Amino acid sequence: MVSKYHEKIGVIKDKLSLLLKEIITADELSLEAFKLYDAKRFKEVENILSKISFSGDEIDNEIIKTFALFGPEAKELRFLIAFLKMTNELVSIGAGVKKYARRMSEHAKSGCDLEPFKPSILLLHKSSINALKYILECFTNIQECNYEDNYRKVLVEESMNDDLFSVLEKEILNKIIDEKELSIEYVKVLGSLRKLERSCDRSVNIANLMMYAKLGGEIKLFNQIIKI
Repeated sequence: MVSKYHEKIGVIKDKLSLLLKEIITADELSLEAFKLYDAKRFKEVENILSKISFSGDEIDNEIIKTFALFGPEAKELRFLIAFLKMTNELVSIGAGVKKYARRMSEHAKSGCDLEPFKPSILLLHKSSINALKYILECFTNIQECNYEDNYRKVLVEESMNDDLFSVLEKEILNKIIDEKELSIEYVKVLGSLRKLERSCDRSVNIANLMMYAKLGGEIKLFNQIIKI
Protein backbone atom coordinates (compact mmCIF):
# COMPACT_ATOMS: atom_id res chain seq x y z
CA MET A 1 0.00 0.00 0.00
CA VAL A 2 1.33 3.41 -0.99
CA SER A 3 1.85 5.75 1.98
CA LYS A 4 0.45 9.27 2.06
CA TYR A 5 3.99 10.60 1.92
CA HIS A 6 4.75 8.70 -1.30
CA GLU A 7 1.42 9.82 -2.75
CA LYS A 8 2.49 13.41 -2.08
CA ILE A 9 5.86 12.80 -3.74
CA GLY A 10 4.00 11.38 -6.74
CA VAL A 11 1.85 14.53 -6.96
CA ILE A 12 4.94 16.76 -6.85
CA LYS A 13 6.71 14.67 -9.49
CA ASP A 14 3.64 14.82 -11.77
CA LYS A 15 3.42 18.59 -11.40
CA LEU A 16 7.12 18.95 -12.26
CA SER A 17 6.66 16.67 -15.28
CA LEU A 18 3.67 18.71 -16.49
CA LEU A 19 5.61 21.95 -16.10
CA LEU A 20 8.53 20.47 -18.05
CA LYS A 21 6.22 19.24 -20.82
CA GLU A 22 4.74 22.74 -21.17
CA ILE A 23 8.21 24.25 -21.41
CA ILE A 24 9.30 21.73 -24.07
CA THR A 25 6.09 22.33 -26.07
CA ALA A 26 6.68 26.09 -25.95
CA ASP A 27 10.37 25.66 -26.80
CA GLU A 28 9.60 23.49 -29.84
CA LEU A 29 6.98 26.00 -30.98
CA SER A 30 9.54 28.77 -30.59
CA LEU A 31 11.95 26.80 -32.80
CA GLU A 32 9.28 26.46 -35.50
CA ALA A 33 8.44 30.15 -35.17
CA PHE A 34 12.06 31.08 -35.81
CA LYS A 35 12.28 28.80 -38.84
CA LEU A 36 9.34 30.65 -40.42
CA TYR A 37 9.78 34.05 -38.75
CA ASP A 38 6.19 33.59 -37.58
CA ALA A 39 5.14 36.35 -35.16
CA LYS A 40 1.88 34.56 -34.25
CA ARG A 41 3.72 31.44 -33.14
CA PHE A 42 6.17 33.50 -31.11
CA LYS A 43 3.18 35.11 -29.39
CA GLU A 44 1.68 31.69 -28.73
CA VAL A 45 4.88 30.70 -26.93
CA GLU A 46 4.44 33.64 -24.58
CA ASN A 47 0.82 32.64 -23.95
CA ILE A 48 1.75 29.03 -23.12
CA LEU A 49 4.29 30.23 -20.55
CA SER A 50 2.30 33.19 -19.21
CA LYS A 51 1.67 31.47 -15.85
CA ILE A 52 5.08 29.84 -15.44
CA SER A 53 5.83 31.64 -12.15
CA PHE A 54 2.43 30.70 -10.72
CA SER A 55 3.03 27.03 -11.59
CA GLY A 56 6.43 27.17 -9.91
CA ASP A 57 4.95 28.71 -6.74
CA GLU A 58 2.26 26.04 -6.65
CA ILE A 59 4.88 23.26 -6.76
CA ASP A 60 7.02 24.98 -4.12
CA ASN A 61 3.99 25.21 -1.84
CA GLU A 62 3.34 21.47 -2.26
CA ILE A 63 6.96 20.74 -1.32
CA ILE A 64 6.87 23.03 1.72
CA LYS A 65 3.62 21.40 2.91
CA THR A 66 5.26 17.99 2.54
CA PHE A 67 8.18 19.14 4.68
CA ALA A 68 5.76 20.37 7.35
CA LEU A 69 3.43 17.36 7.36
CA PHE A 70 5.86 14.46 7.19
CA GLY A 71 9.21 15.67 8.57
CA PRO A 72 11.15 13.53 6.06
CA GLU A 73 14.65 12.30 6.76
CA ALA A 74 17.72 11.21 4.76
CA LYS A 75 16.71 9.92 1.30
CA GLU A 76 13.23 11.48 1.42
CA LEU A 77 14.72 14.83 2.43
CA ARG A 78 17.17 14.67 -0.48
CA PHE A 79 14.31 14.25 -2.94
CA LEU A 80 12.37 17.21 -1.56
CA ILE A 81 15.43 19.49 -1.58
CA ALA A 82 16.20 18.38 -5.14
CA PHE A 83 12.59 18.98 -6.22
CA LEU A 84 12.63 22.45 -4.66
CA LYS A 85 15.76 23.40 -6.61
CA MET A 86 14.49 21.76 -9.81
CA THR A 87 11.38 23.93 -9.68
CA ASN A 88 13.52 27.06 -9.59
CA GLU A 89 15.59 25.82 -12.53
CA LEU A 90 12.50 24.94 -14.60
CA VAL A 91 10.83 28.29 -13.93
CA SER A 92 14.06 30.05 -15.00
CA ILE A 93 14.23 27.95 -18.19
CA GLY A 94 10.58 28.69 -18.98
CA ALA A 95 11.06 32.41 -18.37
CA GLY A 96 14.09 32.30 -20.67
CA VAL A 97 12.10 30.59 -23.43
CA LYS A 98 9.38 33.23 -23.12
CA LYS A 99 11.90 36.09 -23.34
CA TYR A 100 13.67 34.40 -26.25
CA ALA A 101 10.39 34.15 -28.19
CA ARG A 102 9.51 37.79 -27.58
CA ARG A 103 12.96 39.07 -28.47
CA MET A 104 13.44 36.91 -31.58
CA SER A 105 10.09 38.17 -32.85
CA GLU A 106 11.41 41.71 -32.39
CA HIS A 107 14.76 40.90 -34.02
CA ALA A 108 12.98 39.57 -37.12
CA LYS A 109 11.42 43.03 -37.59
CA SER A 110 14.54 45.05 -36.72
CA GLY A 111 16.39 44.83 -40.02
CA CYS A 112 18.99 42.36 -38.75
CA ASP A 113 19.95 39.74 -41.29
CA LEU A 114 19.72 36.49 -39.34
CA GLU A 115 19.85 34.17 -42.36
CA PRO A 116 23.65 33.63 -42.26
CA PHE A 117 23.34 32.49 -38.63
CA LYS A 118 20.15 30.47 -39.03
CA PRO A 119 21.67 26.95 -39.37
CA SER A 120 23.77 27.43 -36.22
CA ILE A 121 20.88 29.00 -34.29
CA LEU A 122 18.63 26.05 -35.17
CA LEU A 123 21.27 23.58 -33.97
CA LEU A 124 21.78 25.62 -30.79
CA HIS A 125 18.05 25.60 -30.13
CA LYS A 126 17.67 21.87 -30.87
CA SER A 127 20.45 20.97 -28.43
CA SER A 128 18.74 22.92 -25.64
CA ILE A 129 15.45 21.12 -26.38
CA ASN A 130 17.18 17.72 -26.51
CA ALA A 131 18.66 18.30 -23.06
CA LEU A 132 15.19 19.03 -21.66
CA LYS A 133 13.78 15.90 -23.32
CA TYR A 134 16.39 13.74 -21.62
CA ILE A 135 15.31 15.22 -18.30
CA LEU A 136 11.65 14.49 -19.11
CA GLU A 137 12.48 10.86 -19.98
CA CYS A 138 13.87 10.42 -16.48
CA PHE A 139 10.90 12.15 -14.86
CA THR A 140 8.37 9.92 -16.63
CA ASN A 141 10.24 6.75 -15.66
CA ILE A 142 11.82 7.81 -12.41
CA GLN A 143 12.20 4.30 -10.98
CA GLU A 144 13.96 2.82 -14.02
CA CYS A 145 15.99 5.86 -15.06
CA ASN A 146 19.76 5.48 -15.20
CA TYR A 147 20.61 8.82 -13.60
CA GLU A 148 24.32 8.75 -14.35
CA ASP A 149 23.72 7.90 -18.01
CA ASN A 150 21.08 10.62 -18.21
CA TYR A 151 23.52 13.13 -16.71
CA ARG A 152 26.14 12.23 -19.32
CA LYS A 153 23.64 12.66 -22.17
CA VAL A 154 22.67 16.11 -20.93
CA LEU A 155 26.35 17.02 -20.56
CA VAL A 156 26.98 16.05 -24.20
CA GLU A 157 24.18 18.37 -25.33
CA GLU A 158 25.48 21.16 -23.10
CA SER A 159 29.01 20.77 -24.52
CA MET A 160 27.66 20.92 -28.08
CA ASN A 161 25.54 23.92 -27.10
CA ASP A 162 28.57 25.77 -25.71
CA ASP A 163 30.56 25.11 -28.91
CA LEU A 164 27.72 26.35 -31.11
CA PHE A 165 27.24 29.47 -29.02
CA SER A 166 30.99 30.24 -29.22
CA VAL A 167 30.83 30.00 -33.02
CA LEU A 168 27.74 32.22 -33.18
CA GLU A 169 29.27 34.73 -30.79
CA LYS A 170 32.32 35.08 -33.01
CA GLU A 171 30.23 35.39 -36.20
CA ILE A 172 27.86 37.95 -34.72
CA LEU A 173 30.71 40.02 -33.27
CA ASN A 174 32.19 40.19 -36.77
CA LYS A 175 28.80 41.29 -38.06
CA ILE A 176 28.68 44.02 -35.42
CA ILE A 177 31.95 45.41 -36.76
CA ASP A 178 30.66 45.35 -40.37
CA GLU A 179 27.12 46.61 -39.66
CA LYS A 180 27.75 49.65 -37.50
CA GLU A 181 24.24 51.07 -37.87
CA LEU A 182 22.68 47.87 -36.57
CA SER A 183 25.41 47.03 -34.09
CA ILE A 184 23.15 47.50 -31.04
CA GLU A 185 20.53 45.19 -32.55
CA TYR A 186 23.10 42.44 -33.15
CA VAL A 187 24.30 42.78 -29.57
CA LYS A 188 20.68 42.21 -28.51
CA VAL A 189 20.47 39.15 -30.77
CA LEU A 190 23.51 37.71 -29.01
CA GLY A 191 21.84 38.33 -25.65
CA SER A 192 18.72 36.51 -26.84
CA LEU A 193 20.72 33.50 -28.01
CA ARG A 194 22.37 33.33 -24.62
CA LYS A 195 18.94 32.30 -23.27
CA LEU A 196 19.35 29.02 -25.20
CA GLU A 197 22.82 28.51 -23.77
CA ARG A 198 21.59 29.13 -20.22
CA SER A 199 18.73 26.68 -20.76
CA CYS A 200 21.24 23.91 -21.44
CA ASP A 201 23.31 24.91 -18.40
CA ARG A 202 20.22 24.69 -16.21
CA SER A 203 19.34 21.28 -17.69
CA VAL A 204 22.73 20.06 -16.48
CA ASN A 205 21.89 21.40 -13.01
CA ILE A 206 18.59 19.50 -13.04
CA ALA A 207 20.24 16.25 -14.20
CA ASN A 208 22.79 16.75 -11.43
CA LEU A 209 20.00 17.25 -8.87
CA MET A 210 18.21 14.11 -10.05
CA MET A 211 21.37 12.06 -9.64
CA TYR A 212 21.93 13.54 -6.18
CA ALA A 213 18.35 12.79 -5.10
CA LYS A 214 18.70 9.16 -6.13
CA LEU A 215 22.28 8.39 -5.16
CA GLY A 216 23.01 10.81 -2.31
CA GLY A 217 26.55 11.96 -1.55
CA GLU A 218 27.13 15.66 -2.08
CA ILE A 219 26.20 18.02 -4.84
CA LYS A 220 27.77 21.28 -5.94
CA LEU A 221 25.45 23.88 -7.42
CA PHE A 222 25.89 27.65 -7.54
CA ASN A 223 29.12 27.35 -5.52
CA GLN A 224 27.23 25.76 -2.62
CA ILE A 225 27.67 22.29 -1.15
CA ILE A 226 24.69 20.47 0.31
CA LYS A 227 25.36 17.37 2.39
CA ILE A 228 22.69 15.00 3.72
